[in-house]
Amino acid sequence: MKLVYKFIWWLLGWKIIGNVPKDEKKYIIIAAPHTSNWDFLIGISMKSIQGFDSKFLGKKTLFRPPFGWFFRMMGGYPVDRSKKTNMVDQVIEIFNSHEEFIIAIAPEGTRGNVKEWKTGFYHIANGAKVPIVRMVINRRKKQVEVFNPFYTTGDFLTDMIKIKEVYF
Repeated sequence: MKLVYKFIWWLLGWKIIGNVPKDEKKYIIIAAPHTSNWDFLIGISMKSIQGFDSKFLGKKTLFRPPFGWFFRMMGGYPVDRSKKTNMVDQVIEIFNSHEEFIIAIAPEGTRGNVKEWKTGFYHIANGAKVPIVRMVINRRKKQVEVFNPFYTTGDFLTDMIKIKEVYF
């Protein structure tokens, strides 16, 4: 599939700048802006082209029949956003129970334009002691840019400024 995705990206004029880390076994990818259903296909093709196995969180309705099996097969974990559960602690536990685990998260928490990001990704990274890999989807330039891992310091406000600087 890697060659197929590379050909499609070439045909459509898209390119990838940078690489996901090969020496890290665990990390969180934050991909933004997330404003289109096409972002899923961008993510799936990125996984194949760059050769990494990431998982993703998706609203539980995606995992219902008839297509739920497909999203699970692609690495999805259903999230029930109608319930007040501590998702951060659940994902930290997943990181702690695996030797290797990569998860991709849209920090907006939805496909729409939002003024503020959800911050769960930060608290997961800080709690699990894993880096954040920033990924910028630029539709205008037809490119996806991947930045070096960012390690949280526990200083939320300062870290968020540094994390967001590549997006805005």
